[in-house]
Amino acid sequence: MQKKLKIAMVASCPFPANHGTPGAIRELSLFLRKQGHDIHVVTYPQYEKGLSVEGLHIHRVESTRFKDDKITIGPSKSRVVYDYLLIGKLIEVIREHDIDIIHAHNYEANIAGWVAKLVTRKPLVYNGINSMADELPTYSVLKPKWFFRFFGKCLDYTVPRMADASMVLSDELKSYLVDDMGIRARKVFVIPPGVDPALFADGNKQVIYDQLNLSPDTPIILYTGAIEGFQRVDLLVKAMGIVATSIPAARLVIACNVNNDKAKTDLMALAEKHGAKASMIIVDNVSFPQIPDFLDAATITVSPRTSCPGYPIKLLNYMAAGKPIVSFAGSAKALCHGYNGYVAQGEDINDFAAGMLLLLSNPPLATALGRRAYETISGNFDWDAIALGTIEIYRQLVEVGDIDPSRLKGVVKKSYIPEFVEGAELATTDPFLKNGVLTFPQYE
Repeated sequence: MQKKLKIAMVASCPFPANHGTPGAIRELSLFLRKQGHDIHVVTYPQYEKGLSVEGLHIHRVESTRFKDDKITIGPSKSRVVYDYLLIGKLIEVIREHDIDIIHAHNYEANIAGWVAKLVTRKPLVYNGINSMADELPTYSVLKPKWFFRFFGKCLDYTVPRMADASMVLSDELKSYLVDDMGIRARKVFVIPPGVDPALFADGNKQVIYDQLNLSPDTPIILYTGAIEGFQRVDLLVKAMGIVATSIPAARLVIACNVNNDKAKTDLMALAEKHGAKASMIIVDNVSFPQIPDFLDAATITVSPRTSCPGYPIKLLNYMAAGKPIVSFAGSAKALCHGYNGYVAQGEDINDFAAGMLLLLSNPPLATALGRRAYETISGNFDWDAIALGTIEIYRQLVEVGDIDPSRLKGVVKKSYIPEFVEGAELATTDPFLKNGVLTFPQYE
């Protein structure tokens, strides 16, 4: 029997919380715990109530002079304080609990992990979710943009090198780190976030109909998640103006997990300009337990982000719920146009609107795409599979200090970009649907 590992998860964010990164950290941690490993999460003081962390050991930084209980996305003064405090707390946890390996999520956590690695000599895994060169300029408080784009590139070059191995969420991010930043390819592995389809099996759409005062026959276009600028919800609103002209009864429901009053005001003004205001509903502070109800009520789901070096968690939630998806190519990570989704190109709002109109007007097609999206999850993006691959990377670093990619065969994919193989296995009479199967490249 292989030794169960003691893992320090470093989460430089509120934990648990109802948005992408902390949500993925929580689910990975719970599934690693399910496999028998001992998980210690070192994190910020803030957290959201109602999210299970059963079986996890939570270690929070504390400041007697500085307190900030508000959960926000993006840069803030409080993050600087808490990131500094993570270093001492992490070293304390490693020594007290005889930790085997450090798994740091985000750049701030990896810097703390690097200092702890120097002090304790424990191996460090960096979990990359994005490139700072792309993300930092999107925050309105960070100016001038050119400087933060340059500073982001400096971080992209330096921070991943601090770790013994990097686990990144997408092939695009691996390509960026290896080809543009010069990091050794054998040190970078694609490990996408996972999803638990069981979480979406019992949604109750009637709850949403009642809450939003909508009839059951209302066509609902659903977006879930944050509404910060980098999510490009502005493009979705413009496309909705086109859809509303053809299908006035349709409603765009934006289920926002973190409240952002300024972004909400800007989106409503944009909706009015493009004729979508009467067709748009923004719901604030939607908790994760409510998401299955929203997905159950959705006719179709959308992902308007046009550039996403990481991995949009919302996309996996849509797939796990078996919902038809319209996505821009920049965030359509596991989708193949005409096979398990509609993929619009570039920032073409007309193409995006055409996808929404096609799926709203063709229920059998929408059902087929949703079914195939759900089937894509199994063995590729379910948490059991992701956790097994993660543990294999941990184990090799702990036991031999390096990773042999050949030993990853069967537990980690070489690439998570699907390859479509044409065939007659999924014969259909709809001209939009492609016939064939999706495969993912494997290590030899």
